[in-house]
Amino acid sequence: MKLTFLGASSTVTGSKYLIEFQDKKILVDCGLFQGLKELRLLNWETPKFDPATINAVLLTHGHLDHTGYLPRLVKLGFKGEIFATAPTLKIAEIILKDSAKIQEEEAERANREGYSKHKPALPFYDLRDVEQTLKLFSPIQEGEWLNLENLFKVIFQYNGHIIGSTFIQVEADGKTLVFSGDIGREKDLLLYPPKKPTKADVLLIESTYGGKIHPNEDDILPELEQVINETISRGGSLFIPSFAVERTQLLMLILWRLLKAKKIQNVPMIMDSPMGANILDLFHHSQEWHKLKTEECNQMCSYFRLVSSYKETMQLRMDKKPKIVIAGSGMITGGRILNYLEVRAANENDTLLFVGYQAEGTRGRKLLDGEKEIKIYGKIIPFRMQIRKIEGLSAHADQTELLNWLSDLKQKPSNIFIIHGEMEQAEAFKQKLKEVKHWESVIPQFNQSFEI
Repeated sequence: MKLTFLGASSTVTGSKYLIEFQDKKILVDCGLFQGLKELRLLNWETPKFDPATINAVLLTHGHLDHTGYLPRLVKLGFKGEIFATAPTLKIAEIILKDSAKIQEEEAERANREGYSKHKPALPFYDLRDVEQTLKLFSPIQEGEWLNLENLFKVIFQYNGHIIGSTFIQVEADGKTLVFSGDIGREKDLLLYPPKKPTKADVLLIESTYGGKIHPNEDDILPELEQVINETISRGGSLFIPSFAVERTQLLMLILWRLLKAKKIQNVPMIMDSPMGANILDLFHHSQEWHKLKTEECNQMCSYFRLVSSYKETMQLRMDKKPKIVIAGSGMITGGRILNYLEVRAANENDTLLFVGYQAEGTRGRKLLDGEKEIKIYGKIIPFRMQIRKIEGLSAHADQTELLNWLSDLKQKPSNIFIIHGEMEQAEAFKQKLKEVKHWESVIPQFNQSFEI
């Protein structure tokens, strides 16, 4: 059996892992590279494998860095089934359609305004490619075994992080392979604690926060209150770039509870993310996956103005009255947040609040690192907003939680691979694993293969 690392190797993005056994090939996750230009360019390269020879794809969850390459895979000849939980496939559908639409619109705008060096600028994939991909979706039940190709036994198990998310256990040739996906938090306002693997001969574990400990919730909420009240008091608005899946809904819940407790000033609260609205609807129909009760969800939504039309966004961004706006995308790589920043970036009374991970090369990371300009739709705009970042709202486990996730393993895995982390975080977790559990591990490189 051979395992090849086709992404999320020494980086957090582009998750793809190829299992080859006898004459069969299984791909676990099929993500898009994001962030640094050198990573994004990898998306356009001819893959090292023939997509037409892949028998099936297994998805841990619906985020773009785990699903975003699927339409390209299909375009290049993949015809097998794509297996995941029903919420994951719904999220993937929402995200892939949104991604294709944004790519089509950006290519059209670049061609119209002439700011792309590509003539013509083309989308990586379009809505037609997504529709072909959706035909291959095959939902599975969490916690039930799936038999693949009479060679692989597969089970998807609840993993927190976002709705529908799982870790995947694959059994073949007398070996057990565990793919962690993105591991959620032990104490989460919206989601239940992750299940834990009990056996693994080969373990792939994420390390997004492999060297960090998240602050306690008791420290987070007062800080959020302070940021909001200070911004509103100086006549500014608070803009929160947020991931549409789980993070947006978590923020809505926190803000609603703070307002209800009269901890923050009563100003309009806006959720400007069509994708986020679609995910809210999914929350209503997937009650068994999360803690939020229907009545509480309805009350929370009644406090927010849910924006769907682009025209409404254009009107809101010109409104100078104080407000709180949650808008995608979470790393400012696209989405409605760009429309607001296009006209508000130079306003020093406004605050840009980061509440999630910012990958290398993204606009969000550059601003956090101190850049004083932001490039939007080919224009360079001065950036004078106040910047704040609140740690601890992440949907990823921290170092302590990652170690605890391993606590039910009866024996040390024969092979441990640390994935889905920038090198500093991956190295920190590698050292901690050796220090605490005396386990040796490997940080694989891009396109590296191992016989297992």
